[in-house]
Amino acid sequence: MSMKMIALVALGVFAATGASAQAVGTQGWVPNLSGVYRCVHHCAGRGLPHIIQTGWQLSLTDETGQPSVGWIQRPGYIWVEALKGGAVYSPSGFTIQFNNGSVWVLLEPTPIPGANVLY
Repeated sequence: MSMKMIALVALGVFAATGASAQAVGTQGWVPNLSGVYRCVHHCAGRGLPHIIQTGWQLSLTDETGQPSVGWIQRPGYIWVEALKGGAVYSPSGFTIQFNNGSVWVLLEPTPIPGANVLY
């Protein structure tokens, strides 16, 4: 094996470690989902949904302006009481896909003061 091939294999091993190799629902930390979103698929209205997160508890307002409560059931999955259904979110918290087909994309994150949150 040439030195170039060994170097490429070594780089590939390092690139596949950490968060880059994690699938939805397997991440160990919970991202801050607080922020303003835009519904991009299967939308019920034209408004901008938003989420306020406190720990694992969520206060949601959908694109029609209807408020709801929810919570993070496990990393990668939330439950929304008004929908009697859940959603998966991306490891970064940038995209939320609900069981009913709606998809929200983060427009403006709302950081928690003093928190060190990765987006």
